Amino acid sequence: MPDTVSCSHILLMYDGSMRSSSDRSKDDAKSLIEDIKAKLDDGGDFAELAKEHSDCPSGEKGGDLGTFGRNQMVKKFEEAAFALDIGETTDVVETAFGYHIIHRTG
Repeated sequence: MPDTVSCSHILLMYDGSMRSSSDRSKDDAKSLIEDIKAKLDDGGDFAELAKEHSDCPSGEKGGDLGTFGRNQMVKKFEEAAFALDIGETTDVVETAFGYHIIHRTG
């Protein structure tokens, strides 16, 4: 099991999620993230979709979070990221920050 992973992600925040500046409802965020996941499953470009939709500043870099180790991300995010093989993408993952789609790049 690796000590570090490199990942990109798409984050959709909603009104009430941690550190959110979004005014979208939780239901709207869930619906939109599911639509984005469907586009990815149909061959959509992860980086382009992150630039277009992600509420995280990393969206400007195609969602790239760089490399991180264990205990650096919230538990649910970390568990999902470390469970991926390189090149794999998660289903929708919910954390206190909102809804994520995580793609392991290294």
